[in-house]
Amino acid sequence: MTRMHVWRFFRAGGFHQVRIDRGSDVAALPTLDQKLWVALACPTRGIEFDERTLDLIDLEHDGRIRAPEVIAAVEWTMALLKDPDELIGGGDSLPIASIQDATEHGRAVRSSAETILAMMGKRDASAISLQDTADVQRIYAATPFNGDGIVTPASAEDPETAAAIADIMSTVGTELDRSREPGISAGLIDRFFAEAGACAAWQDEAEADPATFLPLAEDTGKAATLLAGLSAKIDDYFARIRLAEFDARAGAALNPPIESYEALSPSALTVQSAAISALPLAVVGAGKPLPLRGGINPAWSGQIEDLRRQVVSPLLGGLDELTDAGWAEIKARLAPHADWIARQPQTPVAALGIVRIRALLDPQVRQRIDALVERDKALEPQMSAIADVEKLVRMKRDLVALLNNFVSFKDFYTRNGKATFQAGTLYLDGRSCDLCIEVGSETTHAQLATLSRIYLAYCRCNRVGGKETMTIAAGFTAGDAENLMVGRNGIFYDRKGRDWDATIIKIVEHPISLRQAFWLPYRQAARFINEQVQKLAAARSAMVQTQVGSTVTRVTENAVNVPAPSPAAPPGAPPASAASAPQAAAPSAAPTGPQQTFDAARFAGIFAAIGLAIGAIGTAVASVVTGFMQLVWWQMPLAILGVVLLISGPSCLIAALKLQSRNLGPILDASGWAVNTGLRINLPFGRALTQVAQFPERSEKAMTDPYAEKRHLWAWYLAIVLVIALGMTAWWFGVFHR
Repeated sequence: MTRMHVWRFFRAGGFHQVRIDRGSDVAALPTLDQKLWVALACPTRGIEFDERTLDLIDLEHDGRIRAPEVIAAVEWTMALLKDPDELIGGGDSLPIASIQDATEHGRAVRSSAETILAMMGKRDASAISLQDTADVQRIYAATPFNGDGIVTPASAEDPETAAAIADIMSTVGTELDRSREPGISAGLIDRFFAEAGACAAWQDEAEADPATFLPLAEDTGKAATLLAGLSAKIDDYFARIRLAEFDARAGAALNPPIESYEALSPSALTVQSAAISALPLAVVGAGKPLPLRGGINPAWSGQIEDLRRQVVSPLLGGLDELTDAGWAEIKARLAPHADWIARQPQTPVAALGIVRIRALLDPQVRQRIDALVERDKALEPQMSAIADVEKLVRMKRDLVALLNNFVSFKDFYTRNGKATFQAGTLYLDGRSCDLCIEVGSETTHAQLATLSRIYLAYCRCNRVGGKETMTIAAGFTAGDAENLMVGRNGIFYDRKGRDWDATIIKIVEHPISLRQAFWLPYRQAARFINEQVQKLAAARSAMVQTQVGSTVTRVTENAVNVPAPSPAAPPGAPPASAASAPQAAAPSAAPTGPQQTFDAARFAGIFAAIGLAIGAIGTAVASVVTGFMQLVWWQMPLAILGVVLLISGPSCLIAALKLQSRNLGPILDASGWAVNTGLRINLPFGRALTQVAQFPERSEKAMTDPYAEKRHLWAWYLAIVLVIALGMTAWWFGVFHR
């Protein structure tokens, strides 16, 4: 009776995850309920894992690793290893003795491993490394037959067969063999010879009855093409002739009226113009045949002459006119050819020409090519085993690591290393963020990732002058968001240690910490007051500028309108008349510009309103202070604490609920994962994912700052006065007596 495997679990992220750190755990994985797996699918690109290993596991080659494929990889690996514990510890080398030799497949893989070492000049080596298997491509390229059933021109032993393989490749396509060289498989060979046979059969049909299908021999094709271009126009002409025969009155109406030619006369004409081409082939008359040598619409005269020489003369003799019956006979003689052309196989093989096609259809050519394919397939077990050696070494190195980032997220939650979805570390705003995930489109990713309740900053990363770019989503899980905004720059270090210029391009806002939530109401109030003060100052500045401008304008106008002093009267001149005196004085008495008067009532009302407001504020403050001072001394800190809780409590409560519900799942789902459970990020784990800048231990810090703002003693004096005032107020209300 098979003993049931005893699973072990560890708790992280608010749920239990399976431990996979023994060979027996890996071997028993197919029996583990998939509801206990953390993930059920992940992409093969965009994660920090060996892409070649992922491609070997991806049996469907659709760019995704699913749970059944992971199980298949486990079962395949277990069948080729003697001891499952060989997987623990990883490493990129595999002892030859650990390969299973009790099965036919295992013996083939072990033999192939020894063959590879022999070809590498390491016959005495006891282990094969991943570097040894990396040269498998060179092994495949060293022989024209590598067991994949694909042959290349180099596989042929004579020039004729090599040329035949090249012709097949040029017409029906190629496939890459294990050496990454283009060649042809049995499927492409069958397709080529089937299509070549169809082309030959089609050509044989015409050659068997040339009088029917090729009435003009090799010129039949040209004649058919010419006929196709003229059929509609000639049919139109003979239809007009038959209508004129039906009713003589129709003859004049079926020919172009004189107005048609009058409309053409003002413009520069060419015989190729559309207006001329639309006219009938010839003048319509009852019973009139189509002239072939003269009287033809100049736009069609060249084609009619070709019709006469290439079609009419060979089929009907040297005629100068074509009757309706003659035209019907020509169409009937060439109709079988048109039908035959319509049945021509539509295949690129036809481009080789019938002569080359018939040469390739020689049975000996097909036999030689098929023999090469069979010879290549005969090496399939040996060559496939060589590929299996590489896969087995990769599974030995990577399988357990994949399981700890798929079935469980041990690498992520234990913080011993980075998980496969972590692209690197972002340094920005005095913090380092380890939760960085590469994404395709920040807009598409954010639509689902916002459900994670994690503060996300999407950054565009560039290297080498912008030639290398990528986009990451960085999760900020500690600190605050005071200085995080679109456009801020940082540095991103990928898993290879390369540095990238990172710029924030999009932010998904959520609470980061309780400290941020506690100070948020005060910062919002301060921001609101600051904005209002700035608005008030700006409005006051604009009003002052307007008043100053009005005053300057008024003063300028008054200066301009002051009358010039009258010139002194010459000696002996008579005095000015009394009538003219009022006229001289009138300009000085008239107003010269806008004048403003002081509105005392208005300003009194303003000052009264200001006084009332100050009084109301003072009364409210006094009431609060009075009520506070009437409390017992031990009630005072409780009152202060109550006010603080009233202001910051709701913000902290909402933030705490959101912080406790932070979930990594939506972020990974938006990147192509299929997360099977909730991946919580609580406050302690969040502080571990985002490191805030701290001074090193035992570091020395100078407290003096040469550019620090100077402290004024009046601030201390004011503080002392306030303390004395509060003490006197408390004494006045009997606080000390109570």
